[in-house]
Amino acid sequence: MRATDAAAGAPPPEPPARGRSPLLIVAVLAVVAVVGLLAYASRSDRPADTAEAAAQTQTPQTPPADNVPEAAKHGPHPQKDLPPLPLNASLPARPAEVVRASYQFAAEHPEVLSYVPCYCGCEHSGHRGNEDCFVTARNDKGDVTEWEPHGMT
Repeated sequence: MRATDAAAGAPPPEPPARGRSPLLIVAVLAVVAVVGLLAYASRSDRPADTAEAAAQTQTPQTPPADNVPEAAKHGPHPQKDLPPLPLNASLPARPAEVVRASYQFAAEHPEVLSYVPCYCGCEHSGHRGNEDCFVTARNDKGDVTEWEPHGMT
C-alpha cells in the first residue's frame, strides 16, 4: 500500500488540546487583580471615607494668627471715600480706568494683596507684599488715607 492510500482511508488528525490556555489566562488576570488591589490599598494619602475627604477639601487653610499682615486683618473692606490718586508728571503704564480699578481693589481687598508678593524689587524699600505697592497708610478702621505712587508703574 502506498502512503497516499493509507492517508486517504485514515480519519483526519485531531486538533491539539487547549486545556492549559484558559487556565493560564485566568491565572494572569488573578495576578493583575491582586497587584492592583495591593497598590490601591497601600496608598497612604487616601482618606478613610468620602465624608472625611469632603471635609478636607472644604476646610479653608488659614494662616496662624501671628503671621497675618496688619492690613489683612481688616478683611474685605469696601470704602466709599478714597483719597485722590497719586498722579505724577508721567503717564501711568495702564489706562486711567485700569489704574483706578487697581487702586480701588487694593483699598477694598487688603486680605488678598497682603499675601501677593511683589516682583519688582520694591521689597528693598520696605514693601512686605503687593498691598504696600498701592497703599501707604490706613486709619484704625482700615480706610486708606494715603496712596503709594509705586502702583502707577
